[in-house]
Amino acid sequence: MPELDNDRLIWMFTQMARIREFEERMKGTFEEFPGVIRGHTHPSDGAEASIVGSLAAIEPSDQLMCTYRCHGYPIVLGTDTKAMMAEIYGKKTGLCGGYGGSMHLVDPSRGFLGTSGIVGQGIPQATGAAYAAQIRKQGQVVLCFFGDGASKQGAFAESLNVASLWKLPIVYVMENNSYNVVTRVEQEDANAAAGEPLSVKAKAFSMPGVSVDGRDPVAVYDVMSEAVARARAGDGPTLVESNYYRLSAHGNIIAPPGVPLHFPEHEAIEVFGNREEYDAALRGDPVPAFRGKLVQDGVLSAEQADEIMAAAKQEMQEAVDFGIESPLPDPEDATKFVYA
Repeated sequence: MPELDNDRLIWMFTQMARIREFEERMKGTFEEFPGVIRGHTHPSDGAEASIVGSLAAIEPSDQLMCTYRCHGYPIVLGTDTKAMMAEIYGKKTGLCGGYGGSMHLVDPSRGFLGTSGIVGQGIPQATGAAYAAQIRKQGQVVLCFFGDGASKQGAFAESLNVASLWKLPIVYVMENNSYNVVTRVEQEDANAAAGEPLSVKAKAFSMPGVSVDGRDPVAVYDVMSEAVARARAGDGPTLVESNYYRLSAHGNIIAPPGVPLHFPEHEAIEVFGNREEYDAALRGDPVPAFRGKLVQDGVLSAEQADEIMAAAKQEMQEAVDFGIESPLPDPEDATKFVYA
């Protein structure tokens, strides 16, 4: 695994800044260019450390699948952010030609096997990819990201059972972001209500289960490095619970005709009226927290950190400009990938 020297730590902060700025510009599109985004978008601000810490632990030949909250992963893997933004805008120059939108990004050339708008659907698909990797015998590992809500799906139990039985080279990453849409995790999961880590679910499938602070990219990297090494050695899967707090609402509001789509306030405020909870979560925002730690430890200066943020802003402004200026798909292409 790559050593976490200063250059690697700066790389991690850079990727976190890029994810954050991409999604800030995506959310800003709803006000700046009303009507350009026509469907659902689901930001992952708060998850940047979890995403970057996880992907820092894999090799270029490895693969991954994730949920519809999917923008951060291809950014870290090197996917063109202009093509990503254009895809969210439904444009012809988008990553998938405008057919997928925000929830269905895919870039196989980077090992990013895709996403799904269906809760838990990616778990058996990623397990199948791990089975294929085992058959190829090229040392590939597959990462499978999903939310805590997906752990109640039958596909979760079926997939983890067969992965453990066949010792598949896969790491399951349960992203516990404190909310399942508008429901607090303690209200919808018996393990959480009992005060247990959700990683305890791994015991039912005879695999290691580990919980980690998903706001700390180094802690995530350490846990994921061990899990990835275990999978690559042929010792089977691991279930990692990455705990963080989603800092945006679950997704944008699909408004009635004539009313622009927009983002509501976070569910802690909008649904439960608990601004104190949300403000406390903001104080633990992983992006400024990691920046502060690197500056304090002398890994980079405040000026260098500012330059990294400025570069991320410039990159994502160019992505927005590209997406806005790109053409819509041709009407005659509407049935291009439809088969009878």
